[in-house]
Amino acid sequence: MTHIIVGIDPGKRSAIACVDLDGNVLYLDSKAHAGINWFVKSINSVGTPSIIATDRRRISDTIRHINSIFNARIYAPNTDMTIEEKRMLSIKISAKNQHEIDAYAACIKAYNHYINKLNQAEHQMRIYGLENIDEVKAKILNKYSINEAIYNKKSNRR
Repeated sequence: MTHIIVGIDPGKRSAIACVDLDGNVLYLDSKAHAGINWFVKSINSVGTPSIIATDRRRISDTIRHINSIFNARIYAPNTDMTIEEKRMLSIKISAKNQHEIDAYAACIKAYNHYINKLNQAEHQMRIYGLENIDEVKAKILNKYSINEAIYNKKSNRR
């Protein structure tokens, strides 16, 4: 099972981007008049989302609906991302339109938000010779501490 971060740009022309937990692009597409089914099918064809990300501070009903299907964590920035910020984050990819840039930028912004914790976990796992790095990273994105994720024990704290 591949754990992914999904960026969604809903609208008349919708876009979706998926990156793995190392930030590598796995999927990027857009479609006019896309419905929830298109998003769900696209996401399922790539992997299991740990995070559903948006480029807007306000989380749309579409993103909430998609998230309710996957029970992932939602990431929204503190302020709406600017066009310039999105362009800078997506400079390395080949996008067909602004919607794909928006979806990809949302993915990378979410990835960058958690990158330090993910790198710490990966470092600890390599030191101890442990495998299943993606599983541990997915748990960390699901509010486990690094130790809880590595030892597969969730504490009763809130």
